[in-house]
Amino acid sequence: MLLTITILGILALIALISLARIHTFLAFLAVSLGVGLALGQKPLEILDSIQKGIGGTLGSITAIIALGAMLGKLVAQSGAAQRIAVQLMELVGTRHARWAFLVTGFIVGLPLFYSVGFLLLAPLVITVSYRYKLPALYIGLPMLASLSVTQGYLPPHPAPLAILKQFNADMGLTLFYGIIVSIPAILISGALFGSTLKRYTTLANPAFIAPDLSDEQMPSATTSLLTVLLPILLIGLSTFLSPLLTEGSLVQQVIVFAGEPVVSMFLSVLVASYTLGIRRGKTMPEVTVLFGEAVKDVAMLFLIFGGAGALKQVLTDGGVSQSIAGMMESSTLHPYVLAWGMAALIRVCTGSSTVSGITTAGFVAPMLAATGVEPNLMVLSIGAGSMMFSHVNDTGFWLFREYFQLSMADTLKTWSVMETLVSVTGLAGVMALNLLIG
Repeated sequence: MLLTITILGILALIALISLARIHTFLAFLAVSLGVGLALGQKPLEILDSIQKGIGGTLGSITAIIALGAMLGKLVAQSGAAQRIAVQLMELVGTRHARWAFLVTGFIVGLPLFYSVGFLLLAPLVITVSYRYKLPALYIGLPMLASLSVTQGYLPPHPAPLAILKQFNADMGLTLFYGIIVSIPAILISGALFGSTLKRYTTLANPAFIAPDLSDEQMPSATTSLLTVLLPILLIGLSTFLSPLLTEGSLVQQVIVFAGEPVVSMFLSVLVASYTLGIRRGKTMPEVTVLFGEAVKDVAMLFLIFGGAGALKQVLTDGGVSQSIAGMMESSTLHPYVLAWGMAALIRVCTGSSTVSGITTAGFVAPMLAATGVEPNLMVLSIGAGSMMFSHVNDTGFWLFREYFQLSMADTLKTWSVMETLVSVTGLAGVMALNLLIG
């Protein structure tokens, strides 16, 4: 009975978001109240669960998401991403432009949200396609695959980060495993599938040709790369060096402290404020204005995460977690596959990878204790499922179509297929990695 109520609640959530077009946060609250009542909880108990769920979820990720948005804003506004793209183009030449954009998409996608990365890099793709008479879709899809993979798989992106915190997974290991899984996913969905798209020669929208920044206006390639990759470097150093150092020593404590996600992002924002802000001629008040705009860009995500946390807590306090744990003990379906499938279904129905990922995480959390599966790989399996088959209910679908000027059918044949490959290859990578480390 508890599982039936939960499934009906998830279906109601999907219907409210995708059919009734109710705001996601309001939909989460409505379903949380309804599910709580159906589970037999008292009204005041439900409100307590909602408050606890919102606070518990936001308390662990708000600072990281806000800092990530600030870093992304500086990278976008300073020309650092353009510098990386230009440098790679000079390195590989126009013949291998698609590989340059694939790598650029991955590097830029590590700290930037998908929408920011898309709006930043798509105009560069379109500009290169017009200047060098190259098919925009052919050179651009590998870059979009890289952005999608980093968005869906890798912390400190919002959904993977929220799932990671909920599962108490290790940031460094999840990032390490995620990069391993990302490489074949990007090569298959971006490079391999993208190589079949030369026949799509429709001109991209010329309105989005990127304005040129002069060499003097952009930071150097070294500064751009080091600033963008600094949080990843700090987390990686902490993960791999701290076990080699004397437990409790000053050096180890400093490295572990610097590798904490909040600290690493904070230090990176401070460094970027100088390297991409003050050093490039901006005043600190101007940098602060950019930070304020960046937080506004992600404010809605906080509501979505809070709503998902509320539903998760209601399900937990209502006894659903224990019920699922009991069922999983005798389930024949692999937990990674089950989590991936649930995330994929919610993604297809709602169009939101974020809603898909964090909703699924709350539902399958009991699997971790009941089955003993690796929490870091569970984060990746849910992340992969949350990227499944983007279509007309996803804003990314329309953004892609607007920039690349494709028909509805061609958008489904290119963008939607690419997102599906990202999802399926991600699951395959998780299962293969599970065999290696299991």
